[in-house]
Amino acid sequence: MKKPWPNICLADVLQERNETPAPDLLVSGEIRIVEKIGFGDGAVKLRADGQTKTDMILIRPGDLVVSGINAAKGAIAVYPQDNLVPIAATIHYAAYIVNKEKADVRFLWLFLRSREFRDILLRYLPGGIKTELKAKRLLPIPIPLPPLPEQRRLIAKIDQLAAKIAGAQALRRQAAEEAEALIISNHLQLAGERTRRLGEILRLDEDAVPIKADGSYPQVGVKSFGGGLFPKSPISGTGTTYRTFNRLFEGALVLSQVKGWEGAVAVCPKNLAGWFVSPEYRTFRCVPGEARPDYLASIVLTGWFWSRLNEATRGVGARRERTRPKQFINIEIPMPDFTRQEIGARVAAEVDAMKHLQGETATALDALLPSILDKAFKGEL
Repeated sequence: MKKPWPNICLADVLQERNETPAPDLLVSGEIRIVEKIGFGDGAVKLRADGQTKTDMILIRPGDLVVSGINAAKGAIAVYPQDNLVPIAATIHYAAYIVNKEKADVRFLWLFLRSREFRDILLRYLPGGIKTELKAKRLLPIPIPLPPLPEQRRLIAKIDQLAAKIAGAQALRRQAAEEAEALIISNHLQLAGERTRRLGEILRLDEDAVPIKADGSYPQVGVKSFGGGLFPKSPISGTGTTYRTFNRLFEGALVLSQVKGWEGAVAVCPKNLAGWFVSPEYRTFRCVPGEARPDYLASIVLTGWFWSRLNEATRGVGARRERTRPKQFINIEIPMPDFTRQEIGARVAAEVDAMKHLQGETATALDALLPSILDKAFKGEL
């Protein structure tokens, strides 16, 4: 068993950078402003516009940047050393200079975003992880820190394993893209010259259920970009301002009016029948003899399909208009006849089985890096 790492207060390896940017540089836009730090990758996103406030902090290349509000969610970054100009952020962030003789900035970055550090925060912050992590609270916290050579060895090992994981994830994404291309290629081949308006193969069919104050309504959401349906926690009748919910049925095509243009559309499977969606989600039933739910289920999740929804609405971003049923049913697409859809459904089922395996692989890959980091910070790597 390896010898435990010594506990060292962060104040021994971090020094807060107490600099403020010149106000005229902020107004002119010569110094860019941090908009947010990504929770997953710690990437720094900068604002496009200037900032006139003077209560800002300066961040220099090589600094460790910590979001006081969202540090426990992983909003911690290293401002790259190869950047030539400083940036600024609000006082809800803090920039720290790392003592290079004791710590490697990348090791600290990885550790402060780990589950182990989150557990440390729970022990040392009086208000738990919801407490804003100002320097006066962060710097006294002790963390286990190995000698500098060991830090660098672990970083090199983590980088090596992370590269292998990234390579496997890239192959999985490529396989998913090829599976979608196969679905659409087969669809277009089966359809040939035959086209149909969606209104010819679908009809609006909504089971609007009045909401009762003492009722409980298990909810379903629709992910954008072909992510499909997913279950959510139940909501009580007193927890919503809607007067009705739409109850789903097996085979229902579910369209988000708000996000349909970016792929929030899917077909309801058997296990979610009887669950509820808000009136902003419209439900359609396949016209008998014209469309098969199992065939449409594979088609509507593709970028090919929801790009047509995009074309049917106007606007940009938050100002994009809703995809109303009238617009939706007027969309015309290549569509094979009912008999050929049965052939396509069998192909789609085989592809779906493959995608299910890929999904399990993706979940396993996503869990690998946190597991590797956990071992690294326990001295087991």
